[in-house]
Amino acid sequence: MTAAARGDSPTPDAASSLPEPVARRRGEHLPAWLLIPAIIAVLLLVLPFVALLVRLDWATVPAAITSPAALQALGLSLTTAAIATVICAILGVPLAVAMARSPGWLASVLRTLTTLPLVLPPLVGGIALLALLGRNGLLGGALAVSGIRIPFTTAAVVIAQAFVALPFLVISIEGALRAIGTEHERVAAGLGASRFTVFRRVTLPLAAPGLIAGTVLCFARALGEFGATALFAGNAAGVTRTMPLAIYTAFNGAGVEEDTAIALSLLLILVALAVLVLVRGWRAGAVR
Repeated sequence: MTAAARGDSPTPDAASSLPEPVARRRGEHLPAWLLIPAIIAVLLLVLPFVALLVRLDWATVPAAITSPAALQALGLSLTTAAIATVICAILGVPLAVAMARSPGWLASVLRTLTTLPLVLPPLVGGIALLALLGRNGLLGGALAVSGIRIPFTTAAVVIAQAFVALPFLVISIEGALRAIGTEHERVAAGLGASRFTVFRRVTLPLAAPGLIAGTVLCFARALGEFGATALFAGNAAGVTRTMPLAIYTAFNGAGVEEDTAIALSLLLILVALAVLVLVRGWRAGAVR
């Protein structure tokens, strides 16, 4: 009879033969040569920001990031990005559910259309928005007759941000919905729950991690949107000049120095990092 069968404590030799924790085994089968491209990838992601910090004139940072123009651009970026994120959530959650629960061919078509803004240059998105809502656009002419002008306004900033950021939210939520499957929804429906109740009490709570991740990615993408905004909304201070446009304006020497552009870039990076860190902390707490 073994020591374990008798209820005795395992001997040192027996204890050493027990399986190691999964966390210690994760890297055992990783080929050593994979470390080289992995390290290069990390350097590719990190070194540009290191160079930015080295290049920065730290003496000018406080004045640059607290200037009225910088605070105005930051406030406009945060406000428009938040509004765009809300719009994306209202429109994107139903689209993600439709994609995840549609037949294969329809889901493929919807996914292709949704990811199109991801693979196209943002400038193309700006041109497309002008073709739709510009003065001579597909819908812009009718809107102009009604006295509604969208291009080169703050509303245009929100629309441009929503256009480029929506795919990030939809794809994240669709992936979460496909991962959880439909078993719980079928059980709830079998117990008499209505479709809306199933959606509200089962689908959304189970997909919450994907919803949170998608919302954060959507907000971060909207916060950093530049190309479509520049073409569709313009670069008017206090109206459409978001942080990326303020950085571009400063970098091109429009009355300020290049160091100001770098300082503003640092401010935008810090804001984006703060959003990501806060949400990662929330998700870690939720897992525990």
